[in-house]
Parts: sequence; C-alpha cells; structure tokens
Amino acid sequence: MLVMEGESVTLYNDVTDIQTDDQILWSFVTRETNIARVNREANSVSVYDDVLDGMFRDRLQVDVQTGSLTITNITTQHSGLYQMTISSKQKALYRFSIAVSRLPVPDITSYCPQNSASVSKCVLLCSVMNVTRVSLSWYKGKSLLSSISASDLNIRLSLPLEVEYQDTNTYRCVINNRITSHTQHLNITQLCQPCSECECCCCNVSEAVIRLVISGLVGVATVAVLAYDIRSDRRDEQKRRSQTPSDYH
Repeated sequence: MLVMEGESVTLYNDVTDIQTDDQILWSFVTRETNIARVNREANSVSVYDDVLDGMFRDRLQVDVQTGSLTITNITTQHSGLYQMTISSKQKALYRFSIAVSRLPVPDITSYCPQNSASVSKCVLLCSVMNVTRVSLSWYKGKSLLSSISASDLNIRLSLPLEVEYQDTNTYRCVINNRITSHTQHLNITQLCQPCSECECCCCNVSEAVIRLVISGLVGVATVAVLAYDIRSDRRDEQKRRSQTPSDYH
C-alpha cells in the first residue's frame, strides 16, 4: 500500500475468528526485527518500540482483540515489508508491503482569472497534488495570510494570492502535516510581469489596432500628398497654357 509521509496506517488480517489462546507476532521483515507481540490468552500486548534506534517509538498501536497493528506519523524510513504471524494449532503468516511517499514541495504559478477586477495585481496559485491530511498556507514574512486544509485524498489542493507587481515583501507557501513541512518561496520578479498572460492578449490586440491605425494614417497621408502634387501639376500646366498666347505677341 502507498501512504503519504505523516499519515497513519493500520495493518490487519482477514481472519475474524482470532482464538483466545492465539499468539500474534508482528515483525518488520525488511530489518529482520520483531516490533510487537499479542498474547490473547493473557489479554496483553507488548510493543518493542525501542528497537532500531527507536524508529517506532510512540508510533505503534496494537489492538488486542483483532491483533491489528497501527503505525502513526509514518515516515519514509518505515517503508518496507511487515509480517503478522499467528501461532495457534496451526501457524499462519500474513505479509504487508508499505511504501511511504514524501510530502511534495508546493508549486507556485501565476494565472489570470477571467473576471479579474484589477489589472494592477499579480494573481498567484500555490498548488500540491495527491495529498491528504495536510494544510497549505500563504505567509507574508512571518504573518499567516491564508490557509486551507485537506482531510481526504485530493487530486489537487490550491490556494490563491494577489500581490502588487512592485511588491518588495517576502512571501512563501508552506505545506505541512503533523510531522513535516515544505516551503516554496515566491519570486515576484520572475513570476509577475507588468503584462500578465491575460493582459498580454489585450496588449497584443491593442498593439495590432495601433499599428493598423498608424498604417491607415500613413496611407491617407500618402494619398493626400500624391493628390496635392497632382493638383499642383495641373494648376501649373493650366497656368502655362494661359500665358502662351501673350508670349507670341
């Protein structure tokens, strides 16, 4: 099974009729170490959480009735193979494989909402994928600005933030659970430009319109100059013709 760092995972078998005289032994096979024992006859549980330099300390819970094992606040060092051995009239073995994935680092991107009320601010989105039981937060310096939590598995967890383009404050997005956290710092200069993606469309359209207007004006001016030259030439020609008879006298 795949679990996220910081979660709790419960390992249990599908045997519903655990006998009162059964002995249950839990082992971390990957490190060849016993970590818990259940004596159903004595109705007692022994947890060996000091083994392996205490990597299981305060993390193991065993149900004396079902024999199930719960590992809380799990970390990547707990990844591996676990075995449940039930000893009674017959011995039964059950194995469980655990893969623990690390908490992801948040990703910060800029985007342009369709109904953005202000063009003077940069809109940012801090996101993480496939997380559960975490909190995602925006900080300005040491001050918490906003936060969102996920209790169930989410495809995507996102938190928006608006900042001025010329803002010189320090911002960071933090994801955390009960045992760990990761921080992504915001680079306003890199992500926020005076002409955002949405505004650039407007900028491009405006630029194209301006170019067309200028081209039109230049064309009109050119036609006007040519017309003026043609009219001037015609007036000069008419003037010469009107003066020609007097010259012969």
